[in-house]
Amino acid sequence: MNDAVVVGAGPAGSAAAIGLARSGAAVLLIERARDVGDALCGGFLSWQTLARLEALGVDRAALGGQRVTRVRLFAGSRRSETMLPGEAWGVSRHRLDGLLQAAAVAAGAGLERGVHATTIGGGAVQTRDGARLVAPSLFLATGKHGFRGFPREPAAWQRSDPVIGLRLRLPAHPVLARLVGDAVELHLFDRGYAGLVRQEDGSGNLCLAVHKSRLDEAGGEPAALLRLLGDTLPHLGERLAYADRSRAVDAIGHVPYGWRAVDTAPGLFRLGDQAGVIPSLAGEGMGLAIASAAAAVAAWRRGGGDAAPGFQRGLAARTARPFMLANLVWRLGENPRTAGPMTAAASLFPPLVRIASRATRIGGR
Repeated sequence: MNDAVVVGAGPAGSAAAIGLARSGAAVLLIERARDVGDALCGGFLSWQTLARLEALGVDRAALGGQRVTRVRLFAGSRRSETMLPGEAWGVSRHRLDGLLQAAAVAAGAGLERGVHATTIGGGAVQTRDGARLVAPSLFLATGKHGFRGFPREPAAWQRSDPVIGLRLRLPAHPVLARLVGDAVELHLFDRGYAGLVRQEDGSGNLCLAVHKSRLDEAGGEPAALLRLLGDTLPHLGERLAYADRSRAVDAIGHVPYGWRAVDTAPGLFRLGDQAGVIPSLAGEGMGLAIASAAAAVAAWRRGGGDAAPGFQRGLAARTARPFMLANLVWRLGENPRTAGPMTAAASLFPPLVRIASRATRIGGR
């Protein structure tokens, strides 16, 4: 029997598997996808996350990402640019997930692909093919997608107009490199925002968080919404000019930004986006994934599966302030009445941006 089963081989699950295997656990890591994909969410690694990855044995040279040293805000005709508190990197999820999965296997974890978990709890994971994987400690790390039996309810103000995540790849181009450079960009607009960062191959990863009402105004078509945004937001339009219009826009519906798990059952550790979904404009989704895995492994070392409830409550308490600030900035950024003044304030007082960048990081255990 395994000491632990980890469901989901994204950053949170793989990081947990590495820590468990290094602690001497017999750990099985299962992943629904048969190949290493390129998940819609993620791609920005903060200075703090890079340090945590190095502790897991994934160094910056192996990542080979794009250096990111500044954050750039756009709201209508206003813009600001501020140095980040530390050096970050832009790295595709395909590269990051592949390296972390390889590190988990090297640490001694078993990795099985193409395994679709259907239920989890009671000391076992049930799979679609009828297998029952039994272990005293289970780790749920399936990302932003929902998992049966574990509802994640968004805040009341989101329920009438839920948030949808969209992603479009912009191919590498010299003009894109000149426009974006070593920055992570946030383009703010009514009921949404777009984040853009270049990744290891020079391509642009453009991710949007958009309320359904805004998408409905474009006929419910993500490509039509991007055309509309490109026509009305000149800076974003410059970047979209180099998009491959034949490429499909990736989408995920009803993302519960701001939600956090405050409790769990003994023996079940919830990690990453199954522990909380921080608004993505904070750029701390990958940070939460890696930090939650480290905290879960530390709790497991102290008390095994019985430590799971205490771990979950502690993580919820530790993430309360970063989530609150990220939610506030998100609400201000997607409101046309406040996005412009917020960007102007960022331009006049750059330390405010650096303070917000530090305050939305997820702290250690």
